[in-house]
Amino acid sequence: MTMDEIIGFVADLDGVLTLRPGPGDGSPELAWGDAFFYYSPDGVVPTTTQPFATIVTKDYPDDTASRLDRPDTFRVNIAAGREEFVRWTGHEPRDPAAAAADPGAADTVIAHPVYGGLGWLAVVNPGPRTEETVRELLRTAYRLARSRYGRRAEAGQGRPSA
Repeated sequence: MTMDEIIGFVADLDGVLTLRPGPGDGSPELAWGDAFFYYSPDGVVPTTTQPFATIVTKDYPDDTASRLDRPDTFRVNIAAGREEFVRWTGHEPRDPAAAAADPGAADTVIAHPVYGGLGWLAVVNPGPRTEETVRELLRTAYRLARSRYGRRAEAGQGRPSA
């Protein structure tokens, strides 16, 4: 599963805003080449919420455990919720045992090495073992983001954000 295949899959979901930072767009250079997915049916970048999924293509200063500095390596990160986190890790998000898997292992669902405590899952270089799982988790994260957006809209909180 390539990064472009994942981006295409998520972009085909209704109301998704995909950001791909690059030179000249005002984004920090560190984010160039990565992808960020928001539920935002009006196409405006939400300012009060995080994306429901991301793809990172390199190590970040506080996030090096996945060893994304290896050639042709990327990691998809997914906020699929507590239930899916427990299902895939066998642990609650804040349980240190959830981080027992090698964060650099390819084609394996793991607790995100930095945001696992918040219930994020991750897969380095999704392949045959995790391709359908990644799609399932992305659909779940999308549904959760869409639901949050809807609840905010019903509560009359102005322009809701994912």
